Amino acid sequence: MPRILTYNVHRCVGTDRRLDVARVADAIARLDPDIVALQELDVGRARTGGVDQAHEIARHLDMVCHFHAALQVEEELYGDAILTAYPERLVKVGPLPGHPRIPQLEPRGALWVEVIIEGAPVQIINTHLGLVPREQRVQARYLAGPDWLEDPACTGPRIVLGDFNATGGSSVYRTMTQRLAPARGLSPKPSPTATFPSPLPVLRIDHLFVSPQIEVLDVFAPFDPMTRTASDHLPLVMDFTVRTA
Repeated sequence: MPRILTYNVHRCVGTDRRLDVARVADAIARLDPDIVALQELDVGRARTGGVDQAHEIARHLDMVCHFHAALQVEEELYGDAILTAYPERLVKVGPLPGHPRIPQLEPRGALWVEVIIEGAPVQIINTHLGLVPREQRVQARYLAGPDWLEDPACTGPRIVLGDFNATGGSSVYRTMTQRLAPARGLSPKPSPTATFPSPLPVLRIDHLFVSPQIEVLDVFAPFDPMTRTASDHLPLVMDFTVRTA
């Protein structure tokens, strides 16, 4: 049974203000995932000791890593990654459009990796949307359009996941659910799925959306002493199978 998770790791700085890449990696390892989508990773940034957080976590998990820098300042990078132990290939990385009237907002991006699960190609898209509602709407429409979800290569089993910074009642959520189903609503188990803030999670802003070929078995946000402190978000985990018929 494959397991995938999405996790905003907050540059590996926990709610106790401690920078600890190993703690984040351990929190993920305890969940034993096959595919990991991460947001807010620092790579070579002075503020976090110059560590390549994406590849350090991948090394700890014995996984391949694909990283996309949504933000680059000289040699310092900040962005998102997909890690997996499955056979994989990088399909695409790229920026998402920002707010047309507020160009100074933090850049956002997405990355798309194809993984092979029991012989079936599965398209995985990881993203991290902005904080301003109009910006989010533009980014969600772009992600749902011809450059990403409507790309001719984006067919068959698909999973889009990440930190959308938007709840289930938002226009962002409605845009995504016009293309794919919310995994939470397909889960046969009534598990908690709020992810933010991690010490007392009340908001569902991290999401998984799936195509009909993905059979959701469980979706949950693990809440324990490590996940409460490793980041300001909890990880969001999905167990699933791929329908090949």
